[in-house]
Amino acid sequence: MSSDDARSTLLELIHEVSFERRKVVLSSGRESDFYLDLRQTLMRPRGVELAGRLLWEKLRGGPDVDSVGGMAVGAVPVVSAVLLAAARDPGAEGLLGFFVRKEAKQHGLGRRIEGGFEPGQRVALVEDTTTTGGSTLDALDAVTEAGGKVVRVLCLVDRGEGAAEAFAARGLTLEPVFTRADLRI
Repeated sequence: MSSDDARSTLLELIHEVSFERRKVVLSSGRESDFYLDLRQTLMRPRGVELAGRLLWEKLRGGPDVDSVGGMAVGAVPVVSAVLLAAARDPGAEGLLGFFVRKEAKQHGLGRRIEGGFEPGQRVALVEDTTTTGGSTLDALDAVTEAGGKVVRVLCLVDRGEGAAEAFAARGLTLEPVFTRADLRI
């Protein structure tokens, strides 16, 4: 399947199982007339395979990263999808994945960042859907505070409501697979 076919197939699946036209309040506090629940897409074999493949193709085509991660809970299946796609690429053997908690655990080792993250790593942050970019900006701050360097930010769908501008203000380009223009709004 070509990249264009993979992209079309994933977009159709998103429309079929993740897109709803109705009024909702988003995690950013903004009101919207449509809802995207990409967990519905990412919790299906075809959805997770295509999402991982398309994001990995984007990652492979840009500056190298040591680790890919994002904010729990939304980014966890996205990170897993990217790692699975990367596993098929002999050049990606050293790629690691992690997730960022909203706050450090109060037990165990008390970590806020879990998984394959070390200070000094070049990191790509991933997300399923971005609106204002708030949760991924929180992850960016946590990674930076822990000694990592965020060099890429990718998402499956950018709703086109300020996330790209928020990342640009931090010197990063948001790299979406799909934008608001791709949705049937």
